[in-house]
Amino acid sequence: MCTMCVPAVSAVLGALCVWAMMDAVCPLSGGLLFPRESSSRELKELSGRWDFRADMSPNRNQGFDRAWYQSRLAETGPVIDMPVPASYNDITQDPALRDFIGWVWYEREVVVPARWVADEGTRVVLRVGSAHYYSVVWVNGVKVTEHKGGHLPFEADIGSVIRKDPTSPCRITIAVNNTLTLDTLPPGNIQHMDDRTKYPKGFFVQNIYFDFFNYAGLHRPVLLYTTPKAYVDDITVVTDFLDNTGLVKYAVSVQGATSATLKVTLLDKDRQSVASSSEPSGVLKVVDVNLWWPFLMHESPGYLYTLEVQLMAADERSTYEDVYSLPVGIRTVNVTSTKFLINNKPFYFHGVNKHEDSDIRGKGLDWPLIIKDFNLLKWLGANSFRTSHYPYAEEILQMCDRHGIVVIDECPGVGIKDIRSFRNASLNHHLVVMDELVRRDKNHPSVVMWSVANEPASEMPPAEFYFKTLIKHTKALDPTRPVTYITDSNYARDKGAPYVDVICVNSYFSWYHDPGHLEVISIQLNTQFENWYGKYQKPIIQSEYGADAVPGLHSDPPMMFTEEYQKVVLQNYHDVFDQKRRQYVVGELIWNFADFMTAQGITRVVGNKKGVFTRQRQPKAAAFILRQRYWSLANETGRLPPWAKYPCSL
Repeated sequence: MCTMCVPAVSAVLGALCVWAMMDAVCPLSGGLLFPRESSSRELKELSGRWDFRADMSPNRNQGFDRAWYQSRLAETGPVIDMPVPASYNDITQDPALRDFIGWVWYEREVVVPARWVADEGTRVVLRVGSAHYYSVVWVNGVKVTEHKGGHLPFEADIGSVIRKDPTSPCRITIAVNNTLTLDTLPPGNIQHMDDRTKYPKGFFVQNIYFDFFNYAGLHRPVLLYTTPKAYVDDITVVTDFLDNTGLVKYAVSVQGATSATLKVTLLDKDRQSVASSSEPSGVLKVVDVNLWWPFLMHESPGYLYTLEVQLMAADERSTYEDVYSLPVGIRTVNVTSTKFLINNKPFYFHGVNKHEDSDIRGKGLDWPLIIKDFNLLKWLGANSFRTSHYPYAEEILQMCDRHGIVVIDECPGVGIKDIRSFRNASLNHHLVVMDELVRRDKNHPSVVMWSVANEPASEMPPAEFYFKTLIKHTKALDPTRPVTYITDSNYARDKGAPYVDVICVNSYFSWYHDPGHLEVISIQLNTQFENWYGKYQKPIIQSEYGADAVPGLHSDPPMMFTEEYQKVVLQNYHDVFDQKRRQYVVGELIWNFADFMTAQGITRVVGNKKGVFTRQRQPKAAAFILRQRYWSLANETGRLPPWAKYPCSL
């Protein structure tokens, strides 16, 4: 038995990792604005049916060896239908595809509007919302980009490629590899089983260090969009207020023009101009400002202005006009030794941890599910969630902006357990991922804190340099938001805790520790809080707690895995929260919002059952306990409209 990468997968990944490392030492160039239609920009969604093939060859490298990207995928062998966006794992009845590790290939032919192709003053951009985890993209057999890491978007200007043969369809081929190594985020490793008395030839498994299923594929929309040759490339907004005057500090980045004329206008909800400028950067002042407030903290949560940027530029051939609109919420975030402040008011997180996870679709973007989840969040009285354990879709953050749901935005740094994952290669990739995450999400008012990792082995000696560097880098990218990581380590030996702004602690007393002994919760939880605050003097969020409950399983007295046991665990935690939230505890996030899929194992019965809702979004008994508590907290701490004071009337 030995541990190493699949041979050919390792070779390809090795070459790609060299490319990624070269990129890691260079600053990211350009912005990554969410594609929006305007008078100057068009979109073409490519969601739907794609041709698909998993490379089942022993070395997983046949697609590259035979250059499948050079012709139609269906011409190089059999293909099946695959929906995009979706994980491929649960779409068929084939267990080999459900648990497949290696390269899979997607392809679709697209008719590009003739005017896009004919007008050389139009940029045509191919954007992939996310692909898990390494991707290579070709258009008509020409490689246009590659990307390391899942959960975040990437794109390429393909105008020059499609204009080589304007009469041909645009054939988009995307190869995606879900192999995890010690240097990926999240990390993992490939283990070969070479004992022929036990395993067939070529048998290997993907070891992972996290407790959710390693779904893979094209999880978010793939689309084409256009901009003029001279265009708004990026916008950065930082907000503040003084008395009743809002302050919007902005900076606009322009590409494709050496000089341009700008008009920047801030519009209220009624599309009335409240401030304007003609400078590429500056401060807009808003009289009688409507601040962005969290849900249940104000009568009008989630108020959004619109920053409209109009660009005019010209060269010797043409004149270009671009228009881009960015939603803006005016709010501030600050942290003291005992408080988390939004708009200078104490904010208490009463929320959930989630997963992008559902039947059949896996991690695929699904609007009905998103809207159902937001309805359930409001039904619970939840005001916040953490994007455990990776960045969620931009569409979800936009919903949070609109509804006033506060977000702790977490990168995919989950399962950093092996000391080799603290090496420079891992750190450099982690820094790039934080660059991409902050670049994507910096303008969302709902995002109030960055989380750089979940439950790393932060007691190991290399962890101090690793997290000191990572947190310092993140704060340099965005000085306006606090930075944390989620810990489950010993308070006295945690190497990264001195550098975070808020202590976020996961603990499962009476579950993973002293299972079945509910009587220890209050003692151990009190001790946990006193130890962490006593050493670091920073506000604390209970970032995870809970217990598995198989829906419909009951026992009195309560026993583990029953709905009664889950309910009593929550009640015991809540008693301690009520003592400590008057001192320095600033939040509680249940694990988990809903049941979710995991790898098969003797501790998991078709997934993790710690949800207060089932995977199909039906409430367990604990959901009603949580709902009663959260609405009670909201009535105690918030400024609610009359309808919100009586949740039973919702």
